[in-house]
Amino acid sequence: MSADEKPVVIILEDLSENFHALMALLEPSCSMIPVTGGEAVLERLEREPLPDLVILDIVMPDMDGYEVCSRIKENPVTAGVPVIFITAVSEAMDDARAFKLGAVDYITKPFNPLTVRARIRTHIKLSRTLKELQTALDEIEALSGLIPICASCKKIRDDKGYWRMVDTYFSERSKAVFSHGICPDCRESLYPEYDKKKAGG
Repeated sequence: MSADEKPVVIILEDLSENFHALMALLEPSCSMIPVTGGEAVLERLEREPLPDLVILDIVMPDMDGYEVCSRIKENPVTAGVPVIFITAVSEAMDDARAFKLGAVDYITKPFNPLTVRARIRTHIKLSRTLKELQTALDEIEALSGLIPICASCKKIRDDKGYWRMVDTYFSERSKAVFSHGICPDCRESLYPEYDKKKAGG
């Protein structure tokens, strides 16, 4: 996901006034996906792409936020999606349980606009940074294995079986920028007159 794409946020909140309050705070900077129950959250997470953040109300009629968070974190595919709980000031929230299950933060009702925006922005940014790091690590891991290379022309065979120039192969798999030059050995072989002219002149 590119940095200029809107973050996708799933919200599980059964009270429409709370949901609309969050919508007003987060749109248009985020793409909001409302869901109506815990199972709906889990079903939505089975689709690609994964959201940048999930916001869960703790008190829900079918499955409470703790259970939804637990199931999100138990699934290796969705475990990396950050979860923020919503709790009312009047509700007793088990902070220790929430963080032990893998939640990254919580926001309280009634919502403080500055706090909500700041916390959600922070966790979305962190989520995207972690995804970028994981992608980079995956690329490094992919390049750490056996790489078939021609003993004569030094081209590299890619995953699809095509032989590619070394600079093309690595530039497509990293942020490296190649500049071209000629090493002394190749210069002597390809342009012997250059060295003779330099020595005589």
